[in-house]
Amino acid sequence: MELLTEYLAKGFITMLSISMPCVLVAAGIGLVVGILQAVTQVQEQTIAAAPKILAVFLVIIICGLGFVKLLTNLFNEGISIAFNIVPKQDEYVLPADYQRYTTPFANEMKDGLPRNTKIRDIMKNPGKVPYIDNQDKLKYDAAPRAPMPKANFVETNKIIGR
Repeated sequence: MELLTEYLAKGFITMLSISMPCVLVAAGIGLVVGILQAVTQVQEQTIAAAPKILAVFLVIIICGLGFVKLLTNLFNEGISIAFNIVPKQDEYVLPADYQRYTTPFANEMKDGLPRNTKIRDIMKNPGKVPYIDNQDKLKYDAAPRAPMPKANFVETNKIIGR
């Protein structure tokens, strides 16, 4: 458990070390622009936003490679913990032969094939193309139409003469 909390703390420190330069630069630029706006009495929101965006963009460009290295080191350490340390601790991992003792879907999947014999034959013989019997072809004709379809609203008005 202490391994997890230690790795979580390293993640928070990495997050702070990546975000802190951007936040500090934005706060510094905001303070300078705020003082200039107070001196000149120009209260425009876009004047404060544009320099902050440019400064944060420059910080990301300058420090971006370092940020990527920090994240890569954290990721590699997490992978190392997950595949080298955790499997050696018996309380975290299932035994290698756990499938022998478990049958998760034993009651649900007795046969596995549908009850319909035609579908069952198709599934058992996947290479054969199923042909329909002549009796089955007669069952699937086009649906019969009603002998006297009902007229819609416009046709009914024409028939009645309105």
